[in-house]
Amino acid sequence: MSHIRATVLCALLSLSVVGACSKQAEPPAESQPAAGAQAAQAATPAGQPSVGQAASTAAAAQDAPTVTGPVLETMNAANYTYVRVKTGQGDVWAASGEFKVAVGDRVTLALEMPMENFRSQTLKRDFPLIYFTTRIAREGEALPSAVPAMMSAHGQAGGAVPAAAAAQVTEPIQPAPGGATVAKVWADRKALAGKTVTVRGKVVKFNGGIMGRNWIHIQDGTGAAADGTNDLLVTSDAAANVGDVITVTGTVAVDKDFTAGYAYAVMIEKAKVEAR
Repeated sequence: MSHIRATVLCALLSLSVVGACSKQAEPPAESQPAAGAQAAQAATPAGQPSVGQAASTAAAAQDAPTVTGPVLETMNAANYTYVRVKTGQGDVWAASGEFKVAVGDRVTLALEMPMENFRSQTLKRDFPLIYFTTRIAREGEALPSAVPAMMSAHGQAGGAVPAAAAAQVTEPIQPAPGGATVAKVWADRKALAGKTVTVRGKVVKFNGGIMGRNWIHIQDGTGAAADGTNDLLVTSDAAANVGDVITVTGTVAVDKDFTAGYAYAVMIEKAKVEAR
């Protein structure tokens, strides 16, 4: 099994990276997304973190604790391999990009990205705790180096392109009655945390079926592209088409963090989506 390629990061964002992640992997389906980073600093090009941020993220992943033990159970699902590993601290479930492994093989894995109460729709199975790791290898082999997340404030990986995206919105869109603008949600995010808001905007990016929900970016012509406050991330069970103007109503969440560099300063969760 040499070193297992770190495909989990790409799968989480349903991105197509040149030369990698060509197959769609099963994302951590029903776990609650956590996401939160500050908007990019003016000195940092839009869509890219600073060198220091990338190094910090990689270092944190590199420092994740590791466990070693025999594989007691394994199965594949949608380009993921799941393993139950016996360790000195008890059995540990982990998943990574699909790889060859058999019951009885001894592996070492990094305990990255823990997901509690995770349900795999493909396997139709619940996992009280599972680690979606990018670093796993046979016992005695060196673990792969941590993969820098290279994320922007909105979660786009450096060097990758979203599954569906459109140009930025520059012409203002009329807010929904009683609703807020994208810029207003950003500006008042601390006060709005946990509250329900309604925002109307154009869909500029759509990634479907990630972590059991769809991820939609909307813009309404307010806010500034330089610091990312012109774009608002929305998660929903509903689908949307890039270019559509939609009205979303959901709960504001702030400073949400997946770990491994997947972070958002503000987002709207569990949104209802209506045309215009």
